[in-house]
Amino acid sequence: MTATEEFLTATRAFYDTVAEDYADHFRNPLSDKPLERALLAAYAEQVGPDGPVADLGCGPGAVTAHLAGLGLSVFGLDLSESMLAIARRENPGIRFEQGSMLELPVGDGALAGVVSWYSSIHTPVDRLPDLFAEFHRVLAPGGRVLLAFQVGEAPRHIDHAWGHDVVLDFHRRRPERMAELLSGAGFVLRSSTVREPEDEGIAASVPQAFLLAQKEG
Repeated sequence: MTATEEFLTATRAFYDTVAEDYADHFRNPLSDKPLERALLAAYAEQVGPDGPVADLGCGPGAVTAHLAGLGLSVFGLDLSESMLAIARRENPGIRFEQGSMLELPVGDGALAGVVSWYSSIHTPVDRLPDLFAEFHRVLAPGGRVLLAFQVGEAPRHIDHAWGHDVVLDFHRRRPERMAELLSGAGFVLRSSTVREPEDEGIAASVPQAFLLAQKEG
């Protein structure tokens, strides 16, 4: 098994196992996040309702539904069929597909927007250029990508979650390095926002970064 196959298999297995617990825990992930809601609203206004938008690594579909509520023509994609089953159950009016962000089932230049809301965090650093190149491929000229991720250097390793013995690394990144990688893939950075830590548990104990970039052309 290749390194890429290994991390995809590990990610799929983790989320297939914890899907129902994850969905219960993060049922309303934006309810107490005014900054995140504002950033998503600004993104939706910039992209507009006319072109399709992909929410990549959509999980149980809460952010996908929020984007749809903002007027975007959005669909969700995820590795985990268990997560997708919840997304379809909770959001019957939205399309959800199974697939990998590294090999998107979308034609060249077909999308107006790509959202990667904490979904690049399992991609090894050496595969990030390939990931951003794939985002660039599927976006039309002028299309926009929105990234959300935790800030840091060392990954957070999990080997137990919600009573399940599951193993996965959650990578933390430096915003300036992510911006460089986006630039290398042909994007122009439009905004970089960092929210400082809050006392809300381990996941929120580090800064949170949000990058908005646009495909040239």
